[in-house]
Amino acid sequence: MFSTLYILTLAGNTIIVTIISFDRHLHTPMYFFLSMLSASETVYTLVIIPKMLDNLIGPSRPISLAGCATQMFFFITLAINNCFLLTAMGYDRYVAICHPLRYSVIMNKRVCIQLVGGACSIGLTVAMTQVSAIFRLPFCATKVAHFFCDIRPVMKLSCIDTTVNEILTLIISVLVILVPMGLVFTSYILIISTILKIASAEGRKKAFATCASHLTVVIVHYGCASIAYLKPKSENTKDQDQLISVAYTIITPLLNPVVYSLRNKEVKDALLRAIGKKLS
Repeated sequence: MFSTLYILTLAGNTIIVTIISFDRHLHTPMYFFLSMLSASETVYTLVIIPKMLDNLIGPSRPISLAGCATQMFFFITLAINNCFLLTAMGYDRYVAICHPLRYSVIMNKRVCIQLVGGACSIGLTVAMTQVSAIFRLPFCATKVAHFFCDIRPVMKLSCIDTTVNEILTLIISVLVILVPMGLVFTSYILIISTILKIASAEGRKKAFATCASHLTVVIVHYGCASIAYLKPKSENTKDQDQLISVAYTIITPLLNPVVYSLRNKEVKDALLRAIGKKLS
């Protein structure tokens, strides 16, 4: 089942990146951010799922300390990168609907690259800080009670009190989950207030349609992340943590191509054009 979901995730995100790259009709800021998100999700799943599948197929195989640190580094980097890419997409929708006449000026190529670069830089900085703090701890246990090297399961292996690391993790989680989520929902409050002022019912419907796919992904992504990293430590159980982790490492990356391909007319049209060219 996980192998099938993984193949679908890889195929879906790869198709989105390829279609957006080669179809000139999709060379807009909105689809540039979508292609960056799909590429990030693809690498994000590569960091976690192959090792998980390897352990599911046969006896659990060990991962070195360096390998565990590397996996955590890329996982944190890409997860935070995805959070801020969704924020950039929300800002793009805000400018497109609330300032349509200035859209091409505000969302120029330079600004788009800066937003993507900023999202990646924040992810790298936070990952280096978090991984450095965790892997300076002395470890007594050697078995991670999880299917990948996530933050809390690795901290549980430590011989000493990890209160300082837990406070650091909470502060980082608030900054990289609640702040981007707040910015996205602020954008949507302004977007909705603008849409409601549109006189035409058809115009309102079209404006809502352009935001529906993004909002769906935002709710699932930030919802899973909030449950995983912002809930009290006392409420954590091994089974609950693993179930939530499956949601944001396997289901969310699959949701992205499904939502944006099935609910987006421009992507579907681009895909049909590509298939038509291939057949001809």
